[in-house]
Amino acid sequence: MIDVHVQYFAVLRERAGRSQESVSTAAATAAELYDELAGRHPFNLPRSMLRVAVNDEFPDWSRPLGAGDLVVFIPPVAGG
Repeated sequence: MIDVHVQYFAVLRERAGRSQESVSTAAATAAELYDELAGRHPFNLPRSMLRVAVNDEFPDWSRPLGAGDLVVFIPPVAGG
């Protein structure tokens, strides 16, 4: 298990009921982490609609996570 910090924006923030949280996880990648969190929170957006940032970079979803990483899930932004 590793501890990571997660930030949510827009609809993900609304569905999680918070803008950030610290998570103890067995997820090895950002993709696995998102799937795990979607089981805890009512996230219904597929990963293909999101961007992920890890430590201020935009890696592939398969990038390995490390203890203390900052993971940000960014949904599409609607405006008008």
